[in-house]
Amino acid sequence: MDSYKFGSFEAPVLGVFDTVVVGGGTAGTSAAISAASGGNKVLIVEKTSSLGGTPVHALVTPMMPSFIPTHEENFHAIEARLKEKGVQTREDQGLMGYLWSTPETLAMSLEELYLEQGGMLLYDATLTACSVKDGRLEAICVASVDGPHALCAEQFVDATGDAVLSRMAGVPCAAGDTEGNNQMASLRFEMGGIDVERYRSWCLSLGDEFSPLKQGYFWESAMVAGKGFKLEPLFNEGVKRGLLEPEDLVYYQCFSLSGEPGCMAFNCPHIPALKKNTDALARSEALVAGRQKIARLVRFLTSMMPGFEQAFLIREASMLGIRESWRISGNYMLTEDDYLGRARFADAVAKGDWYIDIHSATKGLVHMDKFKRGEYYEIPYRCLTNKIVDNMLTVGRCISTSFAVQASIRIQPTLIDMGDSAGKACARAHRQAISLSRFDGLGLTTR
Repeated sequence: MDSYKFGSFEAPVLGVFDTVVVGGGTAGTSAAISAASGGNKVLIVEKTSSLGGTPVHALVTPMMPSFIPTHEENFHAIEARLKEKGVQTREDQGLMGYLWSTPETLAMSLEELYLEQGGMLLYDATLTACSVKDGRLEAICVASVDGPHALCAEQFVDATGDAVLSRMAGVPCAAGDTEGNNQMASLRFEMGGIDVERYRSWCLSLGDEFSPLKQGYFWESAMVAGKGFKLEPLFNEGVKRGLLEPEDLVYYQCFSLSGEPGCMAFNCPHIPALKKNTDALARSEALVAGRQKIARLVRFLTSMMPGFEQAFLIREASMLGIRESWRISGNYMLTEDDYLGRARFADAVAKGDWYIDIHSATKGLVHMDKFKRGEYYEIPYRCLTNKIVDNMLTVGRCISTSFAVQASIRIQPTLIDMGDSAGKACARAHRQAISLSRFDGLGLTTR
């Protein structure tokens, strides 16, 4: 086939594949690795210039902890590859459970692991259209440097994070809480030139017990306004001096960067004015507001925070840190009852144990029902399938869940495991010559 017609528009066919994965974040790349490892001809379509999604382009490091009994193969392979690159992935005391890395080392590790399985990449390509006929997604159209192209495949995986392909294909989606407000977005940044030991010592001198990392290379620090954090008086003084605005105090958090002494990654500023992460213009306004907030935070830290006297801004994230936007209406919706009941499913694709961690745009932080170590719930394969498109899976933060439970499944270890199982499903369904919606989803996870 030389070309494919999307309505009245015709585009040259760039290739025909067994599996096309749209979105090269951790969930999408993990799915692509497993599908390619299982023998499928796989292409990742990625709108940026590298794999990794949110941890790479939104600078969301480190990965949050997961203490489930077993992760899937790709999670361990990623950590092993990071270690081969000299990354210290765990802190010495073993207290936090984070998987530490840098955006660059994670992006490189993901790309290497995928290419070693024979996968193909299409960078700098944006999804623009799709064609669904008789319940099957036949082709997608992407815009690239040399114009529009059609990509045809037996299977598709929507790993866009915002359910872009799913929505284009007509899959019903929900967004936000009961009032339609999404979780709060952030625009992260990195700073260098920090005397981390001086910063840590000063925090500890205040009796700040937020982080148990009282010694060693890694350090984490935080302040949330109105929650009794020891750093809040200094931030309030920054407001009095005109260095900060009151809304800059909504959330402050920073983490060490593995292998980069004197550098830290900042999980802030929060952007409370952005209540609809589904609004394109509002996201653009949030980027502008986020940069202004970063400038104020950098000025405050270098002027008033011990250890930051010689610090400087390294970079701002190239994309917003979106915690939640759309969620598909799949063949099963994971709910709070499943979370609280530590639900088990025969067609499980991943185990989850992160607490319900809602950064509400209207109610502030909402933390619910934390698990003990070793406890977990499972996510069924049916959360990835839908009743509209027979040959597509949706993976990542936009699978079929309630608003509250989405705040638990969205962390990177869970999404990597989910993608791993989704890729296995693609390979097995292809070998069995059945559609993804008819595949039973059994035996995908490590028990």
